Amino acid sequence: MTVRVLVADDHPLFRAGLRSTLELAGFELVGEVESGAAAVDEAARLAPHLVVMDIHMPELNGIDATRAIVAARPETGVLVLTMFEDDESVFAAMRAGARGYLLKGADQGEVLRAAESVARGEAIFGPAIARRVIEFMSHPPAKSQPFPELTAREREVLELIAQGMSNARIAERFVLSQKTVRNHVSNILTKLRVADRSQAIVRAREAGLGRAT
Repeated sequence: MTVRVLVADDHPLFRAGLRSTLELAGFELVGEVESGAAAVDEAARLAPHLVVMDIHMPELNGIDATRAIVAARPETGVLVLTMFEDDESVFAAMRAGARGYLLKGADQGEVLRAAESVARGEAIFGPAIARRVIEFMSHPPAKSQPFPELTAREREVLELIAQGMSNARIAERFVLSQKTVRNHVSNILTKLRVADRSQAIVRAREAGLGRAT
């Protein structure tokens, strides 16, 4: 059986290299898209056996796109191929239903083995990712701290943002200037890789922040 593949990545040069690698190995590339939303639409239309998915893409990120594709077509395997190797991204992809996770530095042979395995319904992870998964499963944290990339003050600010507080009220609460609060908010948006305050609120509430009244 020829494996039908849909590639979702917003970098044309990377897509071109991946296309060449897959086609030379006998895979059938049925489509290429550059956004998560397009990946969901094309997966429904083209019914691929495999979707090779980046994480950071416009319109809809790869995690949410994976969740939507797997929910609609459980038989479609998703292989995440990305530059992000932080624990949050890895485990979010797994929870969303991805069967494989590789870093973009993987060699062609590793990518092809992963693509074949995921298309067959197996789960596969790159060596560095597999070590992290094994370590996590062997020594799960007693209590995970959401958004470890944030400083303590940024986490406090995010908590209040999630409660619906304005910058002015946050400044009053912490006895800070509004400019300082704006800087904290800007840093939070950058570190969480979200576009605006509303997306930060969604991420924070999903992590359990903002529940205090």
